[in-house]
Amino acid sequence: MDAIRSLLLVFAALSVLSSHGIIIRHDVGPSRYEVSPSDYPAVFYLEQQGNRRVCVATVIHRRWAITAAHCARETTLGDTIENGRKFAVRVGNRTRLIDLLVVHPLYDEASATDVDLALLRFSEEADNPGPIPLQTESTELDRVVSIIGWGFFGLGTRGRQYDNGVFRLAQNRISMAERRLQIVFDDPRDRSTDALALEGVPSLGDSGGPAFIHTDTGFRLAGVLVGEIEGQKFSEETQGKYGSIAVYERLSEHISWIEAVIGAKVPFDS
Repeated sequence: MDAIRSLLLVFAALSVLSSHGIIIRHDVGPSRYEVSPSDYPAVFYLEQQGNRRVCVATVIHRRWAITAAHCARETTLGDTIENGRKFAVRVGNRTRLIDLLVVHPLYDEASATDVDLALLRFSEEADNPGPIPLQTESTELDRVVSIIGWGFFGLGTRGRQYDNGVFRLAQNRISMAERRLQIVFDDPRDRSTDALALEGVPSLGDSGGPAFIHTDTGFRLAGVLVGEIEGQKFSEETQGKYGSIAVYERLSEHISWIEAVIGAKVPFDS
């Protein structure tokens, strides 16, 4: 059964051809989910395509950020680096240049053990914004996470609807912590569920986005968004309805790779 579920997760990630945003509860005012990007300066989008902000990354070191590997092809990041140029992004209200893209060696969308992660190296170190610490312990199950994105907005009753570029934060609970992490968008009308006050789930606009675990000392980055499970009722047009399951790479499974690429041991200096 675990092997079948793992395979479903891979197919789920492949079924989502674009990135993700935030879908919210139908019975909570949208303004309650809106936050200022200045409150989360370590989180940034990779590219603006028209009015859309595509793919998200998180600063985890003075010179490194992490995102989903497939974001290299959803944006011009991959081509820019391959052609020997630097890729400009806005981080903490300043421009920084990415000069190296390191894709996880197991990134292969045709594989059942695909790891959809990539590390981004900035051309220069910077102390601000401070990096987000990584979740290193395998204690993610049932923990509440905050998910952040600029992408498509929608309500749980309808799924994704439109993209207005508003930065939003929702919460959810990790329902599975195996090779990858899963969160389920619970319907608050169902009394058998435990929907959070700001329950939400990703939708179209923010692949690579973070799942932050709350701790006494602040956030820890537990997961990087890679897709949504394709169930019987899945539809690209109604993505994000109640019952949707979002999938994140579980960073506690990949600490050794991250340390080897960056050349330092966690916790990295803040």
